[in-house]
Amino acid sequence: MTDVRHVLVLPDRDAAEDAADEAAERFDLPARPQLVRDALAGEDDAEDAQWLVVIDDEDEELDPAALNELAEEFEGWLEED
Repeated sequence: MTDVRHVLVLPDRDAAEDAADEAAERFDLPARPQLVRDALAGEDDAEDAQWLVVIDDEDEELDPAALNELAEEFEGWLEED
């Protein structure tokens, strides 16, 4: 079993929460993806934080193009390795 993770980068917490809920439903995930606050380098202001939606894909079944499309719906993107 491999440890594949996809990371969606979203502009704010609300978008990240909505994207996580949508990902869980759309891709029939066993659990809601984890949300992680990612402060931009050199920024202390909470307004300058991006939010990450971390999706575990142990079986490598998720389509990166579909994940990127989902992220774009919430003004974000799929982080490439």
